[in-house]
Amino acid sequence: MKKILLLLLVLMVSATFTFAGGQKDAEEDAPLKIVLLVKSLGNGFFEAVADGGVEAAKELGNVESIYMGPSASTAEGQIEIIETLIAQQVDGIAISANDRDALIPVTKKAMKAGIKVMSFDSGIALGGRIVDLVPSVEELIGRQQVQLIAELTDYKGQIGIVSATSQATNQNAWIDWMYEEFKDAKYKDMELVEVVYGDDASDKSYREAVALMQKYPGLTGIISPTTIGILASAKAIEDESMQGKVQLTGLGLPSEMQHYIENGTCVQMALWNPIDLGYTSTMILEALITGKVAGNEGDKINAGRMGMIEIGKDGNAVMGTPFVFNKDNIAKFAAMF
Repeated sequence: MKKILLLLLVLMVSATFTFAGGQKDAEEDAPLKIVLLVKSLGNGFFEAVADGGVEAAKELGNVESIYMGPSASTAEGQIEIIETLIAQQVDGIAISANDRDALIPVTKKAMKAGIKVMSFDSGIALGGRIVDLVPSVEELIGRQQVQLIAELTDYKGQIGIVSATSQATNQNAWIDWMYEEFKDAKYKDMELVEVVYGDDASDKSYREAVALMQKYPGLTGIISPTTIGILASAKAIEDESMQGKVQLTGLGLPSEMQHYIENGTCVQMALWNPIDLGYTSTMILEALITGKVAGNEGDKINAGRMGMIEIGKDGNAVMGTPFVFNKDNIAKFAAMF
């Protein structure tokens, strides 16, 4: 009888360890839970971010992409969600922050719990995340604007710029890089004649664009690196019957510029692509979670179709050159943002 009881005990212990081992294996085989936490739900821009996360997850094969956000764009709403995610023990969170400082205590708590945290689009201050992914940088934006207008004007003629305000730090930095790009010998038949300021007001931007066309008979192109300015400049070109004579590019919202791109007033323009933001963030988080990189300065991450992303000082990373919108893709993105 004792032998029978001993045998039963051995079998029970063996079964327990077998079950526990199987449960562990199942957990190891489970996909990594990566959350894209956006500023708020119901925003087409961020829904496109979610699409990018799903795309990257399918490509990686070991990731479940989860899309979350508060109903209103508040730090409190995001903090509440992060607390829940800590309790659920997700693997990683990529956050477009409603407040770069207010989220730090809760994201520190998440990282202490073993969750990898990064920010994108709208960053969290240093100390509250491992990596901060920005869509682009001044040099890439400024140089690309010149490249786009040069393609449209066949590298010839006078070019004017309709900027926002003369004090706008980002606009001025982009314009400085435009001047730098124009120094290249391939632009020898082009001349940057004047920068005017529409103060990010539709009516003033419109008047400045009209004045450029009247002042410079040899004007072949306008660059407007502001969403308000490019929309006003497009209307000015159309109203002045200068379509095809004065080309236009800049930084614009697809939903606002769809009409002008489809009718040829603005053949191409640029802006950061939210799909790429979600895709790249997911790629970075997967690399952090799996230990491919630690997020240190100099680390390089293979971000699939976005190429190699290098981590810079203080965990800063740059996605790349802004996405170009044209007649072939404008309708798709106009439905998003």
